[in-house]
Amino acid sequence: MTASEIRQQFLDFFASKGHQIVPSAPIVIKNDPTLMFTNAGMNQFKDYFLGNKTPAHTRVADTQKCLRVSGKHNDLEEVGIDTYHHTMFEMLGNWSFGDYFKKEAIAWSWELLTEVYKIPKDKLYVTVFEGDASENLPKDEEAYNFWKEHVPEDRILLGNKKDNFWEMGDTGPCGPCSEIHVDCRPDNERQAIDGKTLVNADHPQVIEIWNNVFMQFNRLKDKSLEPLPAKHVDTGMGFERLVRVLQGKTSNYDTDVFMGTIHITEQLTGKKYEGTDTRKDVAFRVIADHIRAISFTIADGQLPSNTGAGYVIRRILRRAVRYYFSFLDVKKPLLHDLVPVLAAQFSHVFPELQQQVDFVKKVVFEEENNFLRTLESGIRRIEDFMQQQAATKAIDGQTAFELYDTYGFPFDLTTLIASEKGFTADKPGFEAAMQQQKDRSRAATAVDAGDWVILDETPESVFIGYEQLESTTKLLKYRTVKAKGKEQFQLVLGQTPFYAESGGQVGDTGVLHFDDEVIHVTDTKKENNLIIHFADKLPANPAARVKATVTKDIRHNTARHHSATHLLHAALRQVLGTHVAQKGSLVNAENLRFDFSHFAKVTDEELAQIEAIVNEKIRQNIPVVIKELPKEEALQLGAMALFGEKYGDVVRVVIMDPAYSVELCGGTHVATTGELGLFKFVSEGAVAAGVRRVEAVTGAKAEAFVNEQLQQLKEIKNVLKNPKELVKTVETLVQDKSSLEKQVEALELEKVRQLAATLRDQAQDINGVNFLGLVVNVSNAEGLKQLALQLKNDIPNHVLLFAANIGGKASVALSIAEELVTAKGWEAPKIIKEKVAPLIKGGGGGQKSFATAGGQEIDKLDQVVAAVKAIIG
Repeated sequence: MTASEIRQQFLDFFASKGHQIVPSAPIVIKNDPTLMFTNAGMNQFKDYFLGNKTPAHTRVADTQKCLRVSGKHNDLEEVGIDTYHHTMFEMLGNWSFGDYFKKEAIAWSWELLTEVYKIPKDKLYVTVFEGDASENLPKDEEAYNFWKEHVPEDRILLGNKKDNFWEMGDTGPCGPCSEIHVDCRPDNERQAIDGKTLVNADHPQVIEIWNNVFMQFNRLKDKSLEPLPAKHVDTGMGFERLVRVLQGKTSNYDTDVFMGTIHITEQLTGKKYEGTDTRKDVAFRVIADHIRAISFTIADGQLPSNTGAGYVIRRILRRAVRYYFSFLDVKKPLLHDLVPVLAAQFSHVFPELQQQVDFVKKVVFEEENNFLRTLESGIRRIEDFMQQQAATKAIDGQTAFELYDTYGFPFDLTTLIASEKGFTADKPGFEAAMQQQKDRSRAATAVDAGDWVILDETPESVFIGYEQLESTTKLLKYRTVKAKGKEQFQLVLGQTPFYAESGGQVGDTGVLHFDDEVIHVTDTKKENNLIIHFADKLPANPAARVKATVTKDIRHNTARHHSATHLLHAALRQVLGTHVAQKGSLVNAENLRFDFSHFAKVTDEELAQIEAIVNEKIRQNIPVVIKELPKEEALQLGAMALFGEKYGDVVRVVIMDPAYSVELCGGTHVATTGELGLFKFVSEGAVAAGVRRVEAVTGAKAEAFVNEQLQQLKEIKNVLKNPKELVKTVETLVQDKSSLEKQVEALELEKVRQLAATLRDQAQDINGVNFLGLVVNVSNAEGLKQLALQLKNDIPNHVLLFAANIGGKASVALSIAEELVTAKGWEAPKIIKEKVAPLIKGGGGGQKSFATAGGQEIDKLDQVVAAVKAIIG
């Protein structure tokens, strides 16, 4: 049975049990500050469990793309070392939202595994929660008794709170869970050792295959539990593990989920995968796993970057590059060639990758290329360090961490390179530095949210801000939140005109009137399905009626910029091509920022053409028509849906001329395009590989921008005495300036030559070394450098140190003969760092035989000369 058939059988089985089959949510999380990525199948249903939203279907099943890179068994550096943990994985799940509970969930999981998939019953064990006296939680007798209808009691095992009580987080819905484990060992091993002794013992062949979570409690901030008003079922079965079991493999990587990628990797590298624990085979597994995480997150809208979720993706990609670079001896980009293989494999279940295969491939290629250059720099850094520490033969923990943090070297790669040169690396020191970084990161992002104080049990707050900017409402609940040392308050209203930050549009600001008391709303955000108003204080009387008012001018200017992004998107596709797709946006009252897929700089001519199209659509004063339609009907109209967004069955469609712009959008907009007044580009540039960014303004902001540019032009004309041909005059000025600079450079060089001629015979012989150290008079750092370079060939066995006051700043150049670098171990960058930089309060660097420095302390230049002279003796 193929992996595709196994997945389909799961979905068909639960469809036959009355479940609605829903698509996977994007792997990149939005509107949930507690998560960067979907890390469990239940994430997209969180609102139903929290009671923030009413489900359209009470029975649901799906396969969900998930990503985990931290926590138990999910340390990124361990993936590929074993055969059954992954970064990205599929989670098969069935869900009940206040419908069926333990009896049906247990019966159906057993039926699917034993009757449909035909897993032998004598290979299966189940666990149930044993209870926890410290929390006054009893044993889950209900689940235990239902299991007895299907399984002999000696195969029903009791599990503790760690293994058999599932919690969403520190607070929120939770409950006992019942796991199903499968014993994949050969018959002789199963006969020798009872499998139940190996359940939850980290045995690689006795593994959990399915978890049934019975959500029946809510965890409060004070750690107490309260019963949920409705009980839910949340189940998860790891797809990769299931395929491994059904295909009779001992490793997830030996299944057809991964072997297609591994076979292509063999062709690209000329090496053979043998399924062993060697670094070579670990590299194959790392690549097969990581390319999935990289490709699907990029397809869902998360580009690699240096912060947040983008940094996680960059780390995963760089780990894969490190492995093929170090252990498969591949020194050029490789991962990008695997993207089309993956896209074809998953085209029927996750089509978003196939739809963007060229874009994703380009992004991956550029990331690989950039990191390969960084790797080369890192190898030079570690080699230089080992030369400097030849006496100690040790790499300290802080340096090992620098190699990890700056160059992406995992500790095992540093250890490998070190061992080849007879060096050791300080693992405890590395781990301590790593922990310090984690602690700093955790402290910077820590948010301490209190329990909600509930005034009204109404489950949902209603957004009415499309139609009105003011309403009379009531406060449903509030809580205190502390982050970065600042205390804020979050308020949820029964109905609200405040737009919550979403789809690139910033959240509204405004005021809440509680009787005569005014509470300022500083921001509005979504947390799952809740619209949360941020305030700096709480009302004295939370039960009072509330008058909620949005700041009108800010909302209207924001709406202008949001509507402009739709006109812009269509114009970009018209001028640059239909490959253009939105990759991000920011819309506020001041301007708009729009990121889009395109592989070249947008030329000035293209920008002018795009701008002209948008302004033409503004002058046409097109009515902005907004409809709510079934999703399929909207897509048939030609509506553009954005990759990485999750849409419901009914969608909001924004139409600005059906033949020009039709998009799915939940933002706020103008009534007619004429309200935009004027559209003007401010900038264009690159954001990432294959992604460009434009910034623009509309309306009064565009007028102000144009007037500012015209004023600057007027001032330039006045400075130049109002020439008839302004451009020609400026070009002549630039040419004249360049010519004069060349003349000055030539004069400076001649001055340096003359100075060098006077200094050739002034070197002192100190212990056999020709030392020449002086504070000289040159006008720029290049002159100082040239002085040293001209003399280095004329003075053998030399140490030359020249210092100068250049524009009120200290400047230093140091040259050391190659034979002295070798014989004495004197290295110019090290001397600069240790002796020169501290004196002048600056920094510098260079090559072993030549280095420069700059700093603030011009009064210490004579001391610099003396300090270097003292090294010689």
